[in-house]
Amino acid sequence: MTVLFIAFAISMAVGTFIESNYDTDTARIWVYNTWWFEAIMLLFVFNFIGNIKRYNLLRKENWAVLFLHLSWVFIIVGAGVTRYFGDEGTISLREGETTYTYLSDRTYITVMVDGGYQQKLRKKKQKEVLFSSHTSNSYQWSSDFKGKPFSVTYKSFKPMGKDMNVLVLEVASGGERKEVTLIQKRGLIHPPVTVSLNDLVFRLSYGAREVMMPFSITLNKFIAEKYPGTENSYASFKSKVTISGSGGKDSFGYDIYMNHILNYKGYRLFQSSFHPDEEGTVLSVNRDYWGTLLTYIGYILLFGSLLAFMFVGKSRFRKLNQQLKELNHKRLITIFFFLISVMAIGQTPMLVPDKEHAAKFGAMLIQDDGRFKPVNTFSSELLRKLSKHDTYKGLTSDQVLLSMLVSPQVWYEADIVYVKKANDSLHRFLGVAEGAKWIKPKDFFDAQGQYKLTPLLADIYHTNTPNQFQKDFKEVDQRIGLLNRALSGDIFKVFPLPNDTNYKWISQREYLRDTLQISNGQYQQFVKNALPAYLLLVQQGIETGDYSKAEKVLEQIKLQQEFYTAEVLPSVTKVQTELWYNRVNIFERLFQAYLYIGTALFVVLLWHIFWTKRIFRILTKVGIGLLWVCFVLHTAGLIVRWYLSGHAPFSDAYESMIYVGWTAIGAGLFFSKRSPLTVAATAFVTSMILMIAHWNWMDPAIATLQPVLNSYWLMLHVAVIVGSYGPFALGMLLGAINLLLMTLTTKKNAHKLDLIQRELGIVNELALTVGLVMLTIGNFLGGMWANESWGRYWGWDPKETWALISIMIYALVIHLRLIPHWRGRWIFNFMSVVAFGSILMTYFGVNFYLTGMHSYATGEKIITPAFVYYAVGIVLLLGIVSYIRAKQNRNNMTKN
Repeated sequence: MTVLFIAFAISMAVGTFIESNYDTDTARIWVYNTWWFEAIMLLFVFNFIGNIKRYNLLRKENWAVLFLHLSWVFIIVGAGVTRYFGDEGTISLREGETTYTYLSDRTYITVMVDGGYQQKLRKKKQKEVLFSSHTSNSYQWSSDFKGKPFSVTYKSFKPMGKDMNVLVLEVASGGERKEVTLIQKRGLIHPPVTVSLNDLVFRLSYGAREVMMPFSITLNKFIAEKYPGTENSYASFKSKVTISGSGGKDSFGYDIYMNHILNYKGYRLFQSSFHPDEEGTVLSVNRDYWGTLLTYIGYILLFGSLLAFMFVGKSRFRKLNQQLKELNHKRLITIFFFLISVMAIGQTPMLVPDKEHAAKFGAMLIQDDGRFKPVNTFSSELLRKLSKHDTYKGLTSDQVLLSMLVSPQVWYEADIVYVKKANDSLHRFLGVAEGAKWIKPKDFFDAQGQYKLTPLLADIYHTNTPNQFQKDFKEVDQRIGLLNRALSGDIFKVFPLPNDTNYKWISQREYLRDTLQISNGQYQQFVKNALPAYLLLVQQGIETGDYSKAEKVLEQIKLQQEFYTAEVLPSVTKVQTELWYNRVNIFERLFQAYLYIGTALFVVLLWHIFWTKRIFRILTKVGIGLLWVCFVLHTAGLIVRWYLSGHAPFSDAYESMIYVGWTAIGAGLFFSKRSPLTVAATAFVTSMILMIAHWNWMDPAIATLQPVLNSYWLMLHVAVIVGSYGPFALGMLLGAINLLLMTLTTKKNAHKLDLIQRELGIVNELALTVGLVMLTIGNFLGGMWANESWGRYWGWDPKETWALISIMIYALVIHLRLIPHWRGRWIFNFMSVVAFGSILMTYFGVNFYLTGMHSYATGEKIITPAFVYYAVGIVLLLGIVSYIRAKQNRNNMTKN
């Protein structure tokens, strides 16, 4: 069984990298569709069934484990039925068009042979094939037609652009040979190519086949809904269709859209895509009744048995809980220090509005990327990205932005653009002092006003393997681009277009480019002059202290917004909540709070080991209480973000990180009563997670949601699967602490540290068990989501594959206690640290290294940071040293 776990995990991992480096078909040919890969799954079935007798799982107290094993049998058998008996395809329809057929996703070679006989005869062979330009392909059909032997043989295969392939076959008969070139394009059926030799006529085709359905489907209307003010950002799209049974019977209308499928006569139809002109639809078709049924039975058994395993009967999880209660609560900790340096910036005289009026300016709504948001949201993003700070010399972000608009020339002289201090090449290229962390915007332009970075931008943005020099240049260019966007006025889309069906807002600059957008003469003058007049009035207000006239302009803009688009504007409460969210910046503050409180709690627990004073118990309770307060604030922050965005707060990289941090501290607090050291460790882990969330490559901006993600499945699938990363992170840290304790164990402290290691080991196994249950349930909930959205519950996408790899790895870690020669404290703790690498690969590696529907990568090859190699080296070194020390300690105990 151990060999199967390891072989299966390694095979899948190799498959994901093959898919990323080559293509999906290559991965299927070399791994997923091979006989040996399917043999591994078949051996799993035999082992699961064999374990029923081996571990007496038919006994009443073992029913949870019995159903857990049976669930995997159903899932694997269901996958086999889908693989060999199910079918998938697509339907492309224009409005008013009707069809009885769909095109299969699988590709086939179809050969028909006609002879020159009085009676019409035809010999036909249709075979499913899968070719790749990176593999050794083969196809051979040798037969005869009325005594005339012939053969059709593979010659070559070559991809030609996106979704198009060229296949060359050789036809031979009676000493004659001819090569036939066949073209296959996804979504099309090409007419067969005809060739004659030896008095035989061959008709050959390659590609999808047309499959009849027992009903017809007519597209009555296709409807695409966009986010307000956008051209290509779709909120949803749906197909209004009519379904008619054979002979026109049982006719009914139906709406098909994302996460709302049509299930009829064993066929499931899904909204997949649409035609560019929005007058046609593309539907996915799935025909896999029995495979889906068996797999869903397996899912239900899996979910029920995993939950029962944790809370019902005499399970391993409940036994570990009992053991933890019986242990003495003695702790040992390692102290972590994190230093934060703050650079003081001297005051520079500058023309700026007061905070009160700037706040009113910040509350003005703009339309950006399909979303209505206050100016303050953009100004906060602008200042943080430009300078890496929330304020500038005591000025709020709204004051900074408004001051930039009033007197842009002054800000081109301000040291506000952050650059990496260590990048001497960038400093020399720009001609600024080496080592400077903030430089002036004017430093990016030469004496003729030309942008200095222009000659480098083409290479920087087109390379797939940027070096650090290019990456730093790219980051700086994006900061300058954001500044230019603000100063040019493009961001200030505050004027609604009258009678626009998509509620589009435009900026003054957009209006000047096309004045025909607005026909009302009075409103034209308002759009043209409102912002320039406002900025002049702000200048007067700065000089006189009276901003009343400027505020009237803001009020007029607000009235125009309400007049034209009142039905889609966010409520006053929502706007004020977003302003509060921007001002509080809760997750960055929580990062510091978790760090300081967690570190202090570590110190207190360290002293408590050697001096059992009452004050340390009080301080421990205070520290845990403060972490509870942070957890409540963390929860409130997630709820507020959910309220503002309108979707669950884990739909992108930034949101998923802050959610993982929430689950990590939640897992620590769950064990805080029995193991204060655990919550101290998770506080530190959470602070590191939040710190990573605020790195440059994660954008904290609230964004709109893709149609397929606008589903309750998002909340179920992502919440559970990403939530599992918290317990796994806790297990990794506890494993590392235990390895460190093994290294520090001596004869004098052996007994005390042994108790601590036992306590942490139990908490570790509990945490890994919780994580494994959540990851398993979450991964297969994702399969159900995929089946409801795209018509297939498994497609070997790298994300779902690596999640399954993680399940295999952690299942092996938890079962180490059952494997001879692999039992023991050291191997369990070391593997709990190493196994976390699969989680990092699932979350970070797939998102940024591999390609797939879950990937955040955009073609740029990610260079592995140096600290990753250092971390691997440290883990290996800690593992080797702790193993040697653990072995020495065991020998000493044996002698004594």
